[in-house]
Order: sequence, then C-alpha cells, then structure tokens
Amino acid sequence: MQRLEQLKSWLTSLYPQTDIVVEFAAADADFRRYFRAQFPDGSTRIVMDAPPEKMDTDPYVKVREVFAMVNVPQIIARDREQGFMLLEDLGKITLLAALQHDERPLVRRHLLLEAVDTLVELQQGSQPGVLPEYDEALLRRELSLFPEWYCAQELGKPLNFAQRQLWDEGCQRLLAAILPQSKVYVHRDFIVRNLMLTPGKPGVLDFQDAVYGPISYDLVSLLRDAFIEWEEDFVLDIAIRYWEKARAAGLPVPESVDDFYRDFEWMGVQRHLKVAGIFARLYHRDGKDKYRGEIPRFIKYLKRTTRRYQELSPFYQLLLQLVGKDDTDAELQSTYPVLSVKG
Repeated sequence: MQRLEQLKSWLTSLYPQTDIVVEFAAADADFRRYFRAQFPDGSTRIVMDAPPEKMDTDPYVKVREVFAMVNVPQIIARDREQGFMLLEDLGKITLLAALQHDERPLVRRHLLLEAVDTLVELQQGSQPGVLPEYDEALLRRELSLFPEWYCAQELGKPLNFAQRQLWDEGCQRLLAAILPQSKVYVHRDFIVRNLMLTPGKPGVLDFQDAVYGPISYDLVSLLRDAFIEWEEDFVLDIAIRYWEKARAAGLPVPESVDDFYRDFEWMGVQRHLKVAGIFARLYHRDGKDKYRGEIPRFIKYLKRTTRRYQELSPFYQLLLQLVGKDDTDAELQSTYPVLSVKG
C-alpha cells in the first residue's frame, strides 16, 4: 500500500489537478508490478513499479532503445530513484488471450506468424557488442537451476554421483551443439503472454533481460510455451515458415531446414531445463505458486526431445530415474523415433 501511495503521488506530481484512476494491471515473476492509469479524457497509461532496492530499470531503458524497430512501449516519464516509469499502454489483450479465445487453426496460424514477422524484424537489427553475451557461463548458470531447484527442492531428490555424471555428460553434449549457433538479439522471454494484440503488428513487452545469443532461442520460447501447447505438426509448420522468412531476410539460419529444426529442438532442451528450475525456485524460495503447475509440461517437452536424439540420452535416462515412466513415454515410443544429431 505504501508503494501504491508513492506511485499515486508521483503521478500527481506529473499531472497536477488531474483526476487519475489507478488500477492493478499485472505482475511479473520478479518484483515488478504494473498499474493502469486512466485519465479524464479516457486515455490510459501503464505505470511500472520496480522497487529500486530490488530492481534496476536501467536495462529496460537501454533495451527499449535497442528494440525500437519493433512495437515496444514508449517511455513517457521515469523516476529512477523511486523506481517508477510511465509507459505507453499497448492494451489489455495478450496474444495468449487471443489464441485461447479463437481456436480456429487459420486464425492461430495468422497470429503466430505475425509474432514470427516481429521476431525476424527484431533479429535483423542485431549487432554484436550492444547487449550482454548469451555465453557458455550464462547458459551453464541457467542449466544449474534444474538440479538445484527442480531435482533437489521440487522432487526432494538431489542428484547422486551416477546421476551427476549423466547430467554433466548431457550438458557437455548440449552446449557443444548450442554454442556454435549464429547469434542475434535474443528477447529471452518471447512468449505469447509478453506479446500484445495491437493494430498493425504485435506489441512486445518484458524485454529487459535481452542478450546476444543463439538464433533459435526466441522461436523456442514462442512455440514451446508454458501456458499453451501445440501439436508437433503445427510447431513444425510455424518453425519452417520462420526459417523461410529468416532466410529471405538474410538472417544466418542453417541452409537446411532439418538442421535448423534440430538446432531449435536442442536449444529447447536448455530452455526447458532452465524454466523447470525457475518455476520450482519461484515456489520454494519466493512462495509464488502461479507457475508451479506448468512444470510437468516442460518435463514432457524434455522427454520428447531427449528421447528423440541419441546424443541427449543421458538427459532422458536421468529423467526416467527422477520422475519415472508415464503416459508420455508410451506416446513417445510409438510416435517419435530415436534420431542422431548427425543423421
């Protein structure tokens, strides 16, 4: 309540003698909250509340300038010391809500391809040395969230010596395939909850953690989502369409679509392991259970991919030891052949 009163006082200092109605709009997994401010003329703005002792808004400001080629919110006013920012309001309808509301395949394909177009436009502006590197150290730190928070805390099963060997072998093979990927700007959370249905092209939110890294990462975020799951054929269709658009735009994707899809799937393993760990940490460390129920979806994603590729079998064997077999494994055995990254 104290922060909310501070926020209202700040708005009053910006717009004295103006009757502004403030209502809660959204909250992030971290400490940021968003409020919608409605003005007497009916216009609205979004107010970001990022407590300065817990959040630094400088990355948001920097990345917003870097990503200005796509539809990101304008910054209208900012108080760095108090941790408040007044932003353009891109509306109330997320791409997730739109996809859940209209289940017609052609509509869903159209909406996701609009997101793909935005992603390609974003990646076309990529330059090295502008954003932090998505390097091996960062990728490894993210991977470590899985044994630390999902295995040890969520399952109560810290890895034993043999399991740690499987883990280390899997990580080595995974990183050896991910690190050579071409690098572009990576939003890092390019999910349908962070894309807004706006006139023209989708609005893009929550970009402050952007880095310079593997080209397949954001497409994985879009198509292997926590809150909406797609059939494999549909994912493949959208991935191929992205690859075609990326090639036409001169982006450094592999010449073979098979090679690109393999890169996409392997990048997905890194992201799925990280997200399972993050969602477990949000519950066990931060007391936030909003995302905990989505962890099984990421375990299913992981089983599907790590079983398909022989080189990733250490991860699949580890998952079987940790969570056992279930209906997913029977489905995988009948549907997904075991493949090799080389063939």
